[in-house]
Amino acid sequence: MKRLLILFATFAASFVALLAAGWEPDVLGEDFEMRSFDQGTDYGGPVYSTLVRLRADTLDNRRRGVLYVHGFNDYFFQADMARRFDRHGYEFYAVDLRRYGRSLRKGRKAFEVRSFDEYTADIDSALAVMRAEGVREIVLMGHSTGGLTASYYLSRHPQPDIRALVLNSPFLDWNLGRMECMVPLVSFIGSFWPSLRVPQGVSQAYAESLLKDYHGEWEYDTDWKLMRSPDVDAGWVRAVDRAQRALRDGHADIKVPILLMYSARSTGGDTWNEDFNDADAVLDPADIRRYGAGLGPHVTAVRVDGGLHDLVLSRSGVREPLYRYVFAWLARKLND
Repeated sequence: MKRLLILFATFAASFVALLAAGWEPDVLGEDFEMRSFDQGTDYGGPVYSTLVRLRADTLDNRRRGVLYVHGFNDYFFQADMARRFDRHGYEFYAVDLRRYGRSLRKGRKAFEVRSFDEYTADIDSALAVMRAEGVREIVLMGHSTGGLTASYYLSRHPQPDIRALVLNSPFLDWNLGRMECMVPLVSFIGSFWPSLRVPQGVSQAYAESLLKDYHGEWEYDTDWKLMRSPDVDAGWVRAVDRAQRALRDGHADIKVPILLMYSARSTGGDTWNEDFNDADAVLDPADIRRYGAGLGPHVTAVRVDGGLHDLVLSRSGVREPLYRYVFAWLARKLND
C-alpha cells in the first residue's frame, strides 16, 4: 500500500509539473503531450493553435527537431511517424493549425482561412517553444495543404535554424480537371464574398484506403478528419490560389535543401477500388513535380511507387524504404 501511495504521489507531482509548463496529456495517449495557444480574434471569432510533442525516450540533450504541418481536412495523428523521428534522434513536434483538429472550438467553422499569412502566428508559436526547449536545428515538414503552408511560410520567413524542408505530396496546384478554369473566377469572388459556399466531391474512397475499418491500416478521429472532403468557401479558394501563385516563377526562392516527395501516379472516382491503395487520390503528381522543382535551388525530387496521397500512410512495403530514404537524406543535408 505504501508503495502504491508513493507511485501515485510521483505521478501526481509529474502531472502538476506538466500542467505548470503548459503541457497537457494528448488524445494520442502514452508519451504525447499538447499545449494550446490563444491567437486572438479574427473575422470568425477567437482562434487557437495547438502544439503536440512526443516526449523523447532518452535524456540526451537533442539539438535537432521536426515541426510537422498537417493538410486540409486533417490533423496530426501519425504517431508512427513521430516515433520514427524520435528513434532517429529528433525531437518531434506537430502543429494543429487554427480551426483544425485540436484547435477547433465548438461552434466555429472548420478549416476557414482568408490568407495563408494567418498561419504565420501558429507556426511562430510552435517554433518559439521548440527553441526554448533546446532545439537548434529545425526540419520543417508538411503534407498536402500543409506542404503549401510550410513552403509559403519559409519563403517569407527564412530563418537560419530551419535547415531543411520535407514535403509530402504538397498542394502546389489544383487537380480539378475541366473545372480548374473556374478557380480564378471563384478566387475573385472570394475577395468580396469570402463566405460563398463551394461544393466539394462526395467520394469517401480516399478515407477508405486509410482507415483500418475499411481497406487501410490506420485509425483516426473522423470528426476531425472527415470521411468526405467538406465544402469550402470562396475565401478559402482565394487563399490557396494566392499562396500557390506566390510560390511560382522563382518567387519562392527557398534556400534550404528541399525533399519533394510524390506518388508515381494518381487515381480518382467516387467508389473505392484497389487503385486507391497505391496511388494519389487527391493530387496530380505531375503538378507536384512541375511546381515543386521551382521552390528553390536545392530540390531533391523523389517519385514513390505505390504511394498514397499521404505517403507515410502507404502500405508497409512502400513506407519502409521511403522512411529509410528520408532519414538518409536528412543526415546528408544536415551534416553538410
